Amino acid sequence: MELRTLHYFITVAQELNITRAAEKLNMSQPPLSNQIKGLEEELGAQLLIRGKRHLELTEEGALLLRRALQIQELTDKTRQEIASLREGMTGTIYLSMVEGQAPFLAAKWIAGFREEFPLVRYNLWNGSSDDVLDRLRKGLADLAIIAAPYDTEHLEGFPVGREPWAAMLHPDHPLARRSGDAIPLSSLVGEPLIVPSRKSRVEAIRHWFGEIGAEPRILCEMSNYMDAAALTSQGVGISIFPQTTGISNGLVVSKVVTQPSRQVEYILVWNKGQAPSGLTRELIRYVKDCPGEGQVSGL
Repeated sequence: MELRTLHYFITVAQELNITRAAEKLNMSQPPLSNQIKGLEEELGAQLLIRGKRHLELTEEGALLLRRALQIQELTDKTRQEIASLREGMTGTIYLSMVEGQAPFLAAKWIAGFREEFPLVRYNLWNGSSDDVLDRLRKGLADLAIIAAPYDTEHLEGFPVGREPWAAMLHPDHPLARRSGDAIPLSSLVGEPLIVPSRKSRVEAIRHWFGEIGAEPRILCEMSNYMDAAALTSQGVGISIFPQTTGISNGLVVSKVVTQPSRQVEYILVWNKGQAPSGLTRELIRYVKDCPGEGQVSGL
């Protein structure tokens, strides 16, 4: 498969119309149709169902579209890295991160790093820990900010920050109306809880409750804190997420959980055994030199 042919296929698959795709590619329709047919013959699979008015992706076509988009993104990234080596400290740093404090950490680093390397650009991506690590593993990210624990067998990394775990509450919930910005863990016993879906996190929360002789009543596991906040805003349950996730959200009230308190630790990681580019190494160096980084924490 040639990159040009994959580009043609991506355009057709996104437009689902040969005429519009040909116009977008500035080429005539017959050669484009022949390219797609040739790709189907090469793969030995039908990629598109051809209707009278529009096209429809087959299961094989949908799979190829996902992979082709990843290949396209990786190709663009490779070109930029080669240009960076040729031209000096220019190019794009691809950074994937989880929610919570991670985006604020990235913003702090970029603000300072720009003073040293003003020509560098950034591609930031936000998602669940599993999705972030998947992008790192596939080479779609140079670095990632995740929450501990992490796979030290396949990843290099170091701590870059920490923050307390907090409860997101509906404004009308009795716990939300309590004075102060903290509540004891015991006050959450028996409450329907919405927690992060990461297996290690669920186990840690169970252990946390076990320290006070209780079992958490987990109603729902979520990978995205916005989804958890939406459920909380409707009074479905109380969400336990890093404190930063509750910032600037008028639909919920955030209170730090104490007695005992726990903290989430953020780690900057990259693939072990795969030497970072010069630009990426410079950012790693910069982050290590940032004051306050590298603190170790709990849950």
